[in-house]
Formats: sequence, structure tokens, C-alpha cells
Amino acid sequence: MRTANRLATLLLAAALLAGGALLAVEALLAAAGRRALLVDTAAWSAALARTRWDDPIVRAAAVAALLLGLGILAAELRRWSPARLDTGGGWHLHRRSVERRLAAAAGSVPGVRRVRVRVRRRGAGWRPRVVATGDPAASAEVAFAVRQELHRLAAPCTGRVEVRLLPRRRAP
Repeated sequence: MRTANRLATLLLAAALLAGGALLAVEALLAAAGRRALLVDTAAWSAALARTRWDDPIVRAAAVAALLLGLGILAAELRRWSPARLDTGGGWHLHRRSVERRLAAAAGSVPGVRRVRVRVRRRGAGWRPRVVATGDPAASAEVAFAVRQELHRLAAPCTGRVEVRLLPRRRAP
């Protein structure tokens, strides 16, 4: 998502820069009493004087602008999973690689199957969450295996490791 945000910011900045430059040129030409380059100010003034808030096209444009703005705001406020996990000292780990390594470590515990690990952000730190099928009594062993793998990766784990072991469903 970082690349998409950068591209959207670049396009918005380019549009604002071009619009601002055009506005400045048009304002300078209007102040000098010369004819504008692109904007026919008399036609715009007449069209805006005839336009009312009751017109359907005005309401549709206002609703579309409102929905677009709310969509952009919601996309920016949504908490995204980090692509990289900061380990301090300028080093980082890729989140998906860490999740795969931790899942393999948790899956190496006897009796634990179908392991899924998600790394969640908590403030400035991050914490792994393990969901697997197996004996719930083995949760301490799974947490220990995950902590050992984090230690091997030299990754600081600021919080506790969340382990949720679901008992295996038995066939009827």
C-alpha cells in the first residue's frame, strides 16, 4: 500500500501544481487587462450566475465529491498491516517472512497442526498472534518456540505472544 500512497500523492501534487500555475498565469493576465488563455471569465460568470443549488447536476456533483472525500479519508485512517517490522538500529524484517518462520516454529511443536501466525501492530511495537489446532495445554510450548524463533531472528518482541490453540474436531 505504501507504493499506491506515494503514487496517489505524486499525482495529487502534480495536479495541484499545474492548477496553481494555471491560476497564477490567468490572474496575472486578468490583472494586466489582457484576455485569459484558457478560461473565458465572462462565460464562467454567466454560467455560475444561472446555476442554483437546487439543480440535480449540482447536487450529484456535491454528493460525488463528498463520497470521494469520505472514501479517501477512510482509506487513510484504516490501520494497515505493516509490510516491514522495525527491529531497531536501522534494521527491519519483512512481516510475511516473519509470519512464515513463526508458523514453522509453532508447527514444530508435537501435536500442533494447521498453524496460522499474524503479526499485529500495537502502538510503536508489534506482537505475534498464533492460531493453531492442537492440545490447549501445549500453548506454553508454542509460545516458547515462537519466542525462540524471534530470538534467532534478533527481533524484539515488546508484548506477549498471543497463542490460541483450538482442540481438534472429532469425526462423529
